[in-house]
Amino acid sequence: MNPSDMSNRRALLKFLAASPLLGSIAAAERALAEERFIQSAAEGLDVFEFEAAARNILPPAHWGYLSSGVDGDVTLRANSAAYARWQLRARRLVDVSKMDLSTEVFGTKMATPLFLSPIGSQRAFHQLGELEVAKAAKSRNALQVVSTVASMPLETIIETRGAPVWLQLYTTNKMDAMQKIVKRAEKAGCPVVAVTVDTPAGRNTATATRLRRDDTRTCSNCHVVGPTGNPAPNLALKPLFAGIDTQGLGQTSPSLTWDFIKRLRDMTTMKIVLKGIEDEEDARLAVQHGADGVYVSNHGGRALESGRGTVESLSEVVRGADGKIPVLLDGGIRRGTDVYKALALGASAVGIGRPQVWGLASFGQAGVERVLDILNMELRLAMAGCGARNVREISAASLYDTRRG
Repeated sequence: MNPSDMSNRRALLKFLAASPLLGSIAAAERALAEERFIQSAAEGLDVFEFEAAARNILPPAHWGYLSSGVDGDVTLRANSAAYARWQLRARRLVDVSKMDLSTEVFGTKMATPLFLSPIGSQRAFHQLGELEVAKAAKSRNALQVVSTVASMPLETIIETRGAPVWLQLYTTNKMDAMQKIVKRAEKAGCPVVAVTVDTPAGRNTATATRLRRDDTRTCSNCHVVGPTGNPAPNLALKPLFAGIDTQGLGQTSPSLTWDFIKRLRDMTTMKIVLKGIEDEEDARLAVQHGADGVYVSNHGGRALESGRGTVESLSEVVRGADGKIPVLLDGGIRRGTDVYKALALGASAVGIGRPQVWGLASFGQAGVERVLDILNMELRLAMAGCGARNVREISAASLYDTRRG
């Protein structure tokens, strides 16, 4: 909505607020409040205020890239809606004067189980992109996972973070190109590589394509558009592909099989996590083939239009992992109670994607920090209300599954 349209809408709402036609001044006041975007990160009370602020700032194509799912966006919506299936069981008269949100994954201690999921091309949302996220991760001691198609050099991100980050890996369709990326990440100090396995054949991002029609800028300067309307990064412009021949290079490979884990193991000492696992049998196979962890994700509703939220897949993936490897999750996290539910269902750590970028687009480092603070505050309150004084005390016993009664 442009400024003149916004001004006209506000004028109309003010007229209706004073008019018996509306029937409720309170309703008009609520509508007016929705038109006021937060002016600073400190004003944000929940992540949705950062969503509104980001949408107000970003150009249509960039907002479309961030906000769209695939096909009809059914899975995108399911990711958030699925958390309503579980209710929290309140416990009382538990001493919660001392709370501990810290946890460990692969021996690395994290201040909270909340981490920053990989999102590529973050300069589309802020001039300094991943570096602002790294500053926020440093100040809040949060794990940052960096995309293969990050818009800033991996080494600079790590220097800014002041600690190792994980690399999310797109395998490409050429093994030698992937090997160069893996070796570079290992040399930079990444302890973990999270291999994306959920988009072997591309995707149909119809919503993003519609929004891009409203954008008058030359998008090909940053990315190319495939036959299905899916925007794909121009790999030649991405720092991790410096020195790599990108002619004919695809971001993913449709030919990957389980033996890929061994091939990757032979070229790196980094821990290997498979990102995009949603099935119990696949989790079991991941263990059998030597993966160090699995990451329940559907690419933010941008892979298969399954109609299933990631949290609905979590319990069966945890069963498949059988306690032998950690299970991570992202997708649809909008409240600290969502984080709590995922932890109760067996996740070792929980990632945020879009909320991270809503904060980044709105207020840079301060926005990302505030988003983390809000979700961690909500998580702490959920833990206290359920009588869990630390992450280890969070269990499925504190959840009520409304489908099972």
